[in-house]
Amino acid sequence: MAKKEIMTDLWVYDMLKEIGVQNKFFAQGSNVKEIDEALSSASKKGTGNVGFPEYVGVVKDFLIVIEDKANLNKHILRDERDLIAEDIKSITDYAVNGALFYGKHLAAKTSYKKIIAIGVSGNEKNHIISPVFINERGDYEELENVETFISFSEENITEYYEREVLKVKTNEELKTEELLKVARSLHEDLRNYGNLEDKNKPLIVSGILLALSEIEHKNFDILDLNGDKIRTDGTKIYKAIEDNLKRANVSPEVKRDKLLNQFNIIKDNNKINEINTNLGKTPLKYFTEVLYNSIFTNIKYSSSTEDYIGRFYGEFMSYSGGDGQSLGIILTPRHITDLFCELLDVKPTDRVLDPCCGTAGFLIAAMNQMLSKTDDEAQKLDIRKNQLFGIELQDYMFTIATTNMILRGDGKSNLENQDFLVQNPSKLQLKGCTVGMMNPPYSQGSKQNPELYEINFVNHLLESLVEGAKVAVIVPQSTFTGKTKDEQNLKTKILKKHTLEGVITLNKNTFYGVGTNPCIGIFTAGIPHYKMKKAKFINFENDGYIVSKHIGLIDDGSAKDKKRHLLDVWNDEIEAPTKFCVSTTVEDTDEWLHSFYYFNDEIPKEEDFEKIIADYLTFEVNMITHGRGYLFGIKEDELIEKEILKVAEDGIDYV
Repeated sequence: MAKKEIMTDLWVYDMLKEIGVQNKFFAQGSNVKEIDEALSSASKKGTGNVGFPEYVGVVKDFLIVIEDKANLNKHILRDERDLIAEDIKSITDYAVNGALFYGKHLAAKTSYKKIIAIGVSGNEKNHIISPVFINERGDYEELENVETFISFSEENITEYYEREVLKVKTNEELKTEELLKVARSLHEDLRNYGNLEDKNKPLIVSGILLALSEIEHKNFDILDLNGDKIRTDGTKIYKAIEDNLKRANVSPEVKRDKLLNQFNIIKDNNKINEINTNLGKTPLKYFTEVLYNSIFTNIKYSSSTEDYIGRFYGEFMSYSGGDGQSLGIILTPRHITDLFCELLDVKPTDRVLDPCCGTAGFLIAAMNQMLSKTDDEAQKLDIRKNQLFGIELQDYMFTIATTNMILRGDGKSNLENQDFLVQNPSKLQLKGCTVGMMNPPYSQGSKQNPELYEINFVNHLLESLVEGAKVAVIVPQSTFTGKTKDEQNLKTKILKKHTLEGVITLNKNTFYGVGTNPCIGIFTAGIPHYKMKKAKFINFENDGYIVSKHIGLIDDGSAKDKKRHLLDVWNDEIEAPTKFCVSTTVEDTDEWLHSFYYFNDEIPKEEDFEKIIADYLTFEVNMITHGRGYLFGIKEDELIEKEILKVAEDGIDYV
């Protein structure tokens, strides 16, 4: 076996190992009797002798067979009908063709009804991985190419099958659709029955959710909301909110009073406290019933990092236009908050700061990741109480963030309603934060207000953390181009004191409906960027998320696979072509984006060369036949005829 083939085999094994199923796969036969017996007659040449794919194994009730080739040109061959060719030479020489052959043979000779045949070619840097699903009758369906094997892990394979083969929506998709459906409906109801300002809508939602938390303590009952004009429904909900804030030990008292002040609208707004003739109850009771039945149990009993109140807020703003965008407030999607935690490898010992915390999406994601990595109950308590820090300027957003953290099991102790940019970084350093995450206000900076440029928020965050702290920020791509003198000076300042680890260009629809092209910048605080330090610049625009009508951004089924590939590249576990990642030294005057550093390092294929030569010859002949032979130094008519005859003799057809 050639050395390149062996290296491909080993790389495939490493991918199996990465998803924890290497012990379920075998290279020569199988420990499953019926599979082993079936392979005894699986010769690719049709002799009836033994035949072994590179790897065969069983994950749950899926039989998986893998064939690989070192050469990308030996990935797949199609017949004249554009189907996968199934002649002996094709199945012998090509990865996908061979995988399909073994898959169909095993479908006929075993009792397995769900078979995934995978053709792999290339190496970890340049490769193609093509899955094919085969049923028990031998019918097959080609599936979308993948970057890694993560979709075939025990945790993910059933969901992969449902998405890619059955074409049905997963429970998570259905749950998200239902959430947004409720949000849309409630948004309309809050407008129709309450005439509420946009910023007050999420306050109503979060306040009711706090009140509902008092049900288990028998201090609140939805049935008590009866539209009484003396002790109104709003007064009852407000009292439950006050009780819950005390129960959650929100302190100091001035902080609790500030929160309660934001919820005054619940008891002071007459319209939502009066019985509505169409509803037959007060709008407040109606809102409370909707939230209890559709949302409350999801938040209270879910370990998901989904920021439900944040999703509500985002949905309200997307319908109303709201004040969110005018203030530069763009809420971060869940898959980005989770990605931050994985890129920074947040640990239970970290102390996390988000100085523009919004609805606390980053802090919730960090808290859940930290809690998932420890079984020590004392450490879990310390994480919630002492290791999560947030700052938020807007009063109502601060209230929502605090509410969100309380509903998620605490973590609200160190949230502050302050202006981050006026805080002394040296004082913030005393918190000892080792991780920084931030989505700052967008498009607020100008020559008149240079301190509001996104890059200034980045610099201020870096200055506010301990030496060696890990930092991730999501900002518009323009943040790292240095388009004004002030922004350029800040880029220079950052490299003198801190290290740029890399920038990841994101899907343009990450903030769907906002019109911002975002990227993630990753830094190490307090350590100067030395001249020969190489940073990674990654193009992650194809992240597996697409826009779905009436829903927004959804996973197209490949997001886990593509995120795994991104993390493998980021963590130096595999090398990637420059179209995905460029690793290079940087200057402060560079544009810190993949598009600035990208160069094409792919070696052209033989057929690419042949096509270019053929295109050139076609152009030459066309010019000559149209009397423009002088372009090629040809002046005599007879030379034109000789050139055409020569081309004809070479057997090249130009039509």
